[in-house]
Amino acid sequence: MLFDTHTHINAEEFDQDREEVIKRARDTGVSHMVVVGFDRSTITRAMNLVKEHDDMFAAVGWHPVDAIDMTDEDLDWIESLAHDPKVVALGEMGLDYHWDKSPATVQKQVFRRQIQLAKKLDMPIIIHNREATEDIVAILEEEDAQQVGGIMHCYSSDWETAKRCLDMNFYLSFGGPVTFKNGHLAKEVATQVPLDRLLIETDCPYLSPHPFRGKRNEPARVKLVAEQIAALKGLTYEALASITSDNAKRLFKIKH
Repeated sequence: MLFDTHTHINAEEFDQDREEVIKRARDTGVSHMVVVGFDRSTITRAMNLVKEHDDMFAAVGWHPVDAIDMTDEDLDWIESLAHDPKVVALGEMGLDYHWDKSPATVQKQVFRRQIQLAKKLDMPIIIHNREATEDIVAILEEEDAQQVGGIMHCYSSDWETAKRCLDMNFYLSFGGPVTFKNGHLAKEVATQVPLDRLLIETDCPYLSPHPFRGKRNEPARVKLVAEQIAALKGLTYEALASITSDNAKRLFKIKH
């Protein structure tokens, strides 16, 4: 069975056919998925969705692009939601230097506050990184994020950075880019990651794997990611699926 550790099945892109998409995922062998909320509306939609489906769990946090919008009340709300048994992680959080909506100083402050909250709650964190690798790893080290660990979501940096993340108790998660013909770095790192720190994801509706690149992604396609990494690791697909599912359940403290 497959565990998609990062979905946005709560996104508006699925409003017309969400239940069909969920059924396709289950028919493909997806037994669990984490639905990620990263602002007021997507968190609310994630929470509503996971309460309707036993095989779905939520991550709640504040996206760095929108860091400038986060209030103290928002952070208090996230803390209150984190006590719900269906919430298994905080995030996605991190830094994003591609877009300029939120200044880097604000992003860093919001990122640090969420790490501190995660330590208070003893919950793993899900990291969003876009063009900000060194600053992210430095902040994780400075804030002693290894106390809670978590996921480097859709990992795209090099092996040297990966080792620093592994040393801080983080798992590396791979999605569609590991299947791309030009995804050499992702393939190289995925080959080297210890099996007990490896996760898979779709980040749907984004980053659809080959041969669906550029189309709306969905959780069923996590199978293509699993097949690619199994080939890189010299494992059977079934073994890779089982290992990554067990890793996710261990990290998220999911018993079934």
